[in-house]
Amino acid sequence: MRLCVHESSWRIMVRTATGPFLQLRTLNLEANGVDPPYADVPIPCRRKSERKPYPTPMKVLIRRAKEERAARKAEPCKIVEEAPENGLLIPELVDVAQRVYQARESLLHGLWNLVNVVVPVKRCRFCSEIHIGNVGHEIRTCNGPTSGLRSATHVWRPGGIKDIVYFPKCFHLYDRIGKPRVGHEERSRVPKIPAIIELCIQAGLDLQDYPAKRRTKPVYSIEGRIVDFGSETEDEYFSSEDLPGVKEEEEEMCMTSEISTANSVLKSWFEMVSGAKKLMKRYQVWTCGYCPEVQVGPKGHKVRMCRASKHQSRNGLHAWQDATMDDIIGPNYVWHVKGSSSNTVLLVNELKRYYGKAPAVVELCVQAGAPVPDEFRSMMRLDVVPPAPDEVDLVA
Repeated sequence: MRLCVHESSWRIMVRTATGPFLQLRTLNLEANGVDPPYADVPIPCRRKSERKPYPTPMKVLIRRAKEERAARKAEPCKIVEEAPENGLLIPELVDVAQRVYQARESLLHGLWNLVNVVVPVKRCRFCSEIHIGNVGHEIRTCNGPTSGLRSATHVWRPGGIKDIVYFPKCFHLYDRIGKPRVGHEERSRVPKIPAIIELCIQAGLDLQDYPAKRRTKPVYSIEGRIVDFGSETEDEYFSSEDLPGVKEEEEEMCMTSEISTANSVLKSWFEMVSGAKKLMKRYQVWTCGYCPEVQVGPKGHKVRMCRASKHQSRNGLHAWQDATMDDIIGPNYVWHVKGSSSNTVLLVNELKRYYGKAPAVVELCVQAGAPVPDEFRSMMRLDVVPPAPDEVDLVA
């Protein structure tokens, strides 16, 4: 019997010899609820003319739309009972939103300490590629201007926190149910904040600079239109001023060691991502299928600002679809550098297939002394020993 693993589809191919013929059986691990044995490095960026893949299949979206249309015809006027579609908060997610906000603040402060004191960051002058370490790599993956004249080599310069993790901004909605869309004429009057913060605000977080309307009575749906017969009330949950001492935690973090800071940053990262996943299961987040624009709310905005492929046919409007975690928290994958003296290791282009990748936050914390998370061990290819540069011609 021969066992081989197909990396791209997470399938195990089992070959059993029965007489002169071979029987081929395919076992789908994801369908059986088993974690894949190998997590490959992220694929290169898609072409600008290509649309992002749909998280939910189109057939499922069409079936849902038909079911909602049939339900509206059967009952034109009804009270929306399910939160948050009825304008009410989900009590168990209010604490999650507050913890996500705290984790983001702790993450940014910890990253500032690591980048400016422990491990430097390099970014390319012409593209979005970054590298963790004192010396930039020599892998030719630049797709910026004049990359053809440079044979796709990067031109490195010092980077910062915004290069490690990216939080795209969206329009802030005061009333996510009564007025869920921002018009084109309102684009200069409505403030834009990071989408992860807007998601927390809609889930129950209170910030003094960005108020939000809270309801105590559910809204009505009349032929698909939301009608609010209730009155505006104050929020019953405590505001962000009562959040338990983010500043005190930041002051204590400055006094800790590098390894403790790296562990705290890694913990804040996982807490923020896991909490945001819980919020996105109940609160809708949209992204454009062709550009990085995102919007948190029941619907996407109507601002005509898309300049991506095929925007002329849409009159500049965005092609909204369901967003994923990478759309609201850009992880920015980087090449992983092995070895204790990782700041002086130079990655060469000829051996790029032997190198692994990891989110920039994870790679920064690992180089600062934090243990490698189990979720990224296979992606970082810790079990692969790359050959020496003078042995490239000797390996297959």
